[in-house]
Amino acid sequence: MTENSLDQTNRFIDYAREVLAIEAGALAEISAQLDSSFGKACNLLLGCRGRIVVSGIGKSGHIGRKISSTLSSTGSPSFFVHPAEASHGDLGMIAKEDVVIAISYSGESAELNLITPALKRQNVLIVAITGNKNSTLAKLADVTLHCPISKEACPLGLAPTSSTTATLALGDALAIALLRAKGFTEHDFAKSHPGGSLGRSLLTRVSDIMRSGDEFPQVTSQTGIQDAIIEITSKKMGITAVMENNGLVGIITDGDLRRAFQKSHSLDNLVAKEIMTASPKTITDQALAAEAVQLMEKYNINQLIVLDREKHPTGVVGMHDLLRAKIL
Repeated sequence: MTENSLDQTNRFIDYAREVLAIEAGALAEISAQLDSSFGKACNLLLGCRGRIVVSGIGKSGHIGRKISSTLSSTGSPSFFVHPAEASHGDLGMIAKEDVVIAISYSGESAELNLITPALKRQNVLIVAITGNKNSTLAKLADVTLHCPISKEACPLGLAPTSSTTATLALGDALAIALLRAKGFTEHDFAKSHPGGSLGRSLLTRVSDIMRSGDEFPQVTSQTGIQDAIIEITSKKMGITAVMENNGLVGIITDGDLRRAFQKSHSLDNLVAKEIMTASPKTITDQALAAEAVQLMEKYNINQLIVLDREKHPTGVVGMHDLLRAKIL
């Protein structure tokens, strides 16, 4: 790297740090200015019997879409309406049971202020997020969240930067405050995120991914070791359950075989019961796959015997099964 390019790289880093410092300062300002209006807004949104509708135009619209998405994924059903489209028919999407979050830093967005009076005539409650508490939007709103910043990160003071960051963070604060008030859990979160790894781990049960039937490796307590090895090898699990009177009495793993061989140097005359590990770790078939992961990590093992409600062994689940199901 030449000296000039190194200087340029360092300047870029300096620019970035300046932007981040300015925007971090804006968030600190907003936090310090929070007042009872935030609580009033949360109560309005918490009492919403319909949907939380978010609206804004330009950069505020982009931020609004993200806020709406965050609300929906954290237990507060929401959708975004473009104010220009709303004035040409989409206003019909908003019902009187809904609460609208209207976003405009200036509070004078023509498109937003055109539909706000119509919403008021329908008795729709409005929460405004604006940097101007004396604006038209603020005066029309039922609750105003004042979100002023002292400086944009843009050196020209033109591109919305600190102001959009502050608005986004305030939207996150609303969403998380509602989440906590509703007692929204990770299991609730998973229901709306079935395609993600968290959703899979919290919705997938052991019964969905375990190996059962002919895939379940098992021998009796009196099975010879040679046959036990064949069972372990053919089922490709590195383990077999050891059964007695249809009940689980132990398991044999690759490690058990190695330890037995080190002791006697011959396995010819041994039976399964003589080298098995008694009282193996188990899990129920209705347990979540995430619980299987936790047990395997806790005991540093790669497989768990699966039991049904009557405590009868019905299968086995291994680390590879969890990987294949994308739980890990």
